[in-house]
Amino acid sequence: MTVAVIQFGGSNCDRDAVRALEHLGIDAERVWHEDGLPADATGIVLPGGFSYGDYLRAGAMAARSPIMGDVRDAAAEGTPVLGVCNGAQVGCESGLTEGAFTTNESARFQCEHVFLRVENAETPWTAAYEEGDVIELPIAHGEGRFELSEDRYETLVEEDRILFRYCDAEGNVTPEANPNGSRGNVAGVRGEFENVGVLMPHPERASLPDLNASTDGAGVLRGFEGI
Repeated sequence: MTVAVIQFGGSNCDRDAVRALEHLGIDAERVWHEDGLPADATGIVLPGGFSYGDYLRAGAMAARSPIMGDVRDAAAEGTPVLGVCNGAQVGCESGLTEGAFTTNESARFQCEHVFLRVENAETPWTAAYEEGDVIELPIAHGEGRFELSEDRYETLVEEDRILFRYCDAEGNVTPEANPNGSRGNVAGVRGEFENVGVLMPHPERASLPDLNASTDGAGVLRGFEGI
């Protein structure tokens, strides 16, 4: 039982993800995208970074790597798939989830800690929390503004597919708590299948107590436990 952390050209959070998962007792290994998805992969992480230098659009080129066909097939068969930051962009670009992550409203790279409110605690990625919990995770992105049409956004809300929203320390979802201008303060969503989730903040950077004062991100990665 091994979680495959897919490495594209320009990925830079693959080692972080492996270390964080192994810290939680979850077996993980880095997989170069050209080598294909291992047959024994029981989970998949699309890690953060700047795959292919974010040319065209962030995540657009990695989404067209042949391995993403295998990832989509695995997701349809129930394999847990988590996309983080650039991996979230790859997930959207490849059709694993709705929407797109576009240039921050500030037009600047945002690197800071943010608060997130758990919107749906009945998915693998949020089961470690209670609905309404507030967690603290770091962000580091220039294209993190989640966008999609109004009608598709309403569908996500109706289908309870929003995982996290940016909020303040008390859990209030406000414009001031939104670091990038995402529609509805959305920080993470699940795909058509609940085993697929993407989020812009970095849970792997808030899972190791020797690296960060917050270990709130461990709950997200625990979605791979028991697979």
